[in-house]
Amino acid sequence: MKQCEKFTIPQTRRHWLQTTGCGFGAVAFHALSQQIAAAAEPSLSTQALHHTPKAKRVIFLFMHGGVSQVDSFDPKPMLKQYDGKDLPFKGLDTLDIALKDNLKNNPKNGRVLDTTWKFRQHGESGAWISDLWPHLTKHADDLCFIKSMHTRGTSHGQAVGMIHTGNDNLLRPSLGSWVSYGLGTENENLPGFVSITPPAGHGGARNYGAAFLPAHHQATTLGHSGSKTADATIRFLKNPTRDLSEQQRQLEMLQQVNKKHFAQNHHPQIDGVIRSYEMAFRMQNIAPDLIEIKNESKATRELYGLDQKPTADFAHRCLLARRFCEAGVRYLQVSTPYVWDQHGGLVKGHTKNALSVDQPISGLLTDLKQRGLLEDTLVVWGTEFGRTPVAQGTNGRDHNPAGFTVWLSGAGIKSGYSHGATDDFGYYAQENKVHMHDLHATILHLLGIDHEKLTYRYAGRDFRLTDVYGEVVKDVLA
Repeated sequence: MKQCEKFTIPQTRRHWLQTTGCGFGAVAFHALSQQIAAAAEPSLSTQALHHTPKAKRVIFLFMHGGVSQVDSFDPKPMLKQYDGKDLPFKGLDTLDIALKDNLKNNPKNGRVLDTTWKFRQHGESGAWISDLWPHLTKHADDLCFIKSMHTRGTSHGQAVGMIHTGNDNLLRPSLGSWVSYGLGTENENLPGFVSITPPAGHGGARNYGAAFLPAHHQATTLGHSGSKTADATIRFLKNPTRDLSEQQRQLEMLQQVNKKHFAQNHHPQIDGVIRSYEMAFRMQNIAPDLIEIKNESKATRELYGLDQKPTADFAHRCLLARRFCEAGVRYLQVSTPYVWDQHGGLVKGHTKNALSVDQPISGLLTDLKQRGLLEDTLVVWGTEFGRTPVAQGTNGRDHNPAGFTVWLSGAGIKSGYSHGATDDFGYYAQENKVHMHDLHATILHLLGIDHEKLTYRYAGRDFRLTDVYGEVVKDVLA
């Protein structure tokens, strides 16, 4: 059972399953299903929230591989002054960090590498954005930059685990699963959490999984990061050999068996499977139309860059995110392929990667704003870590978890604001440092959830997304 403050359970699923008779399937497929689900597993959406929420949903844009902050959003004039010279202080030894997780006691000097891209100020806020992101500059006054991020782990597996689950090595529920667990879904015919082309490596399913939370809180996925979005779909969404009435009869029989098994074991994972089957059946009526984008207008296609080869694939992902968001999905995770890891070929790699996502992200923000969705949708742009200000090889940068940038936009966020700072070279978070746990606490706060109170009892202790850490970054709140 949930261990969340002020939860009142009017009727448990155990009691409901023990007292109900036949006809389970019919009930599950009609209007009472939502009421039954709410009674069986009450969430913060059906009870009093911890505080008034600013956001109803989240779109998390994940740039897999490590975007360079000093080439994107964190200009450092000292890079030009020291270009080609030794770094005048101790940097990171990434091999040692992975073993010791001790950033400042691992010396590794290197040759400073200046950025290729010119930084300019944009909007009334004067936000600094490099020429790598020409379309995003249009939204400068809608963005809130956190330039003092730091995290744990210098390997991709560790850092990707941190940004998605809050843990760098253990199996823990993903952020989207916690949101689903806490808030449920706004639409009874859709899951609370959808991951569009999630990372296949560096944790794989862990990055969108529910771990020990009930199974129905894991993401429903469309394809994977290496697949073409046009070919991505929800697996087994339709049964081509059985019509809906026959499927209903089959599911009714199966759920009666599941009901009996649950009554004997009372295990929440069995309940999760039961609810997953119910959702899978109901999704058949709505999900196919959401995935199909052929009827989108020419203006929308041009806005996202759907018909241009460099942008078409990620534009498709962003458009799907808007469509699912509009339909009532609480948490959308949108990922790039693992392409941002430029240990060499920085200019070529970052140029190509930014070109593929810049217009689609800009289009998404514009579309959300035009539809009035940005007012209650939180958009988070993030990467697992940044890059070093020193060169690796002739034109590359190494991993840097000690200082990097993310940005937020939308519901409850202070627009046109920049929070925190790295040192003069962009190496270490220095001013108003923000840990990954703090970012997660802030996201939950904007959804009306106190990160210290949303817990789940497992293996004898109460777990939470932020473990025993995390503080809300109040300065970024509107």
